[in-house]
Amino acid sequence: MHAFARKLGIWAVSALSLTAGGGWAQSVALTGVLGSKALLVIDGGAPKAVASNDSHQGVRVLQVGADSVVVEIKGQRQTIRLGEAPVSVGSRGSGVSGSRIVLMADARGHFIDRGQINGKSMQYMVDTGASTVAIGRADAERMGLPYLQGTPVMMRTANGTAQGWKLILDSVRVGDVEVRGLEAIVASQSMPYVLLGNNLLAHFQMTRQGTEMILVKR
Repeated sequence: MHAFARKLGIWAVSALSLTAGGGWAQSVALTGVLGSKALLVIDGGAPKAVASNDSHQGVRVLQVGADSVVVEIKGQRQTIRLGEAPVSVGSRGSGVSGSRIVLMADARGHFIDRGQINGKSMQYMVDTGASTVAIGRADAERMGLPYLQGTPVMMRTANGTAQGWKLILDSVRVGDVEVRGLEAIVASQSMPYVLLGNNLLAHFQMTRQGTEMILVKR
């Protein structure tokens, strides 16, 4: 590779297909990293240097690394790595529309992001210590879940036992992946996040790479 290209941080080309809505795919390629800017090619157009927190044609750059970039489109997040095979995110069709999710850890090492339950927005945290999806009562009511029609259960908490309700969710969507028919527990108290437990994670092969968690649909 030419020395000038190495100095600018221009490496290989990595592309992904993003669904921006309406069922059409938007092609996004990372052709290089220029200091603090990512060099993006969108839908085969001219390369555009985009800095962190800036947007170009609906693609927002969240973080620029030495050989990768984290982008967001329509509220969904994806990491593009130079030289990596294309991946797909953002599809909103029925059934399972994708197979790979990349999550970024926060400053405390927690994997927190946004998804949907039965088509309603929720903020979740991955919790490998939870056996099932767990939802606080306030979130359940906001999403219109009929939890009082579910099966009453007693839950073990740090403060002893508490009332809960077990029900089946029509749909849980994380990234572009949708899983149907998952069991969930609604707790009587509020919770800061929906906990994604092992009954959801069992549908994926899970790996960690530094601050990233990669979930690949089995």
